[in-house]
Amino acid sequence: MKPAEYRAMSNEQLELTLKDTVKNLFHMRVQSATDRLETPSELRKAKREVARIKTILRQRELEAQKKPAGEGKQKTNA
Repeated sequence: MKPAEYRAMSNEQLELTLKDTVKNLFHMRVQSATDRLETPSELRKAKREVARIKTILRQRELEAQKKPAGEGKQKTNA
């Protein structure tokens, strides 16, 4: 998937996709260790997909932290 497709997903959907991708990556690693993996490039693709999802989740987390902090600061004239 492309990053734009991931950004269109909700956080819950991203978490589920991340969980599925990590599980798939684990199975591919087991297959790789037993020399039964047909396409080794799939390991790299899965790792990059995990990184993309984690990056988008982290960006959203930082944005959520930034917004409330900026709203709380108001000028008061005493």
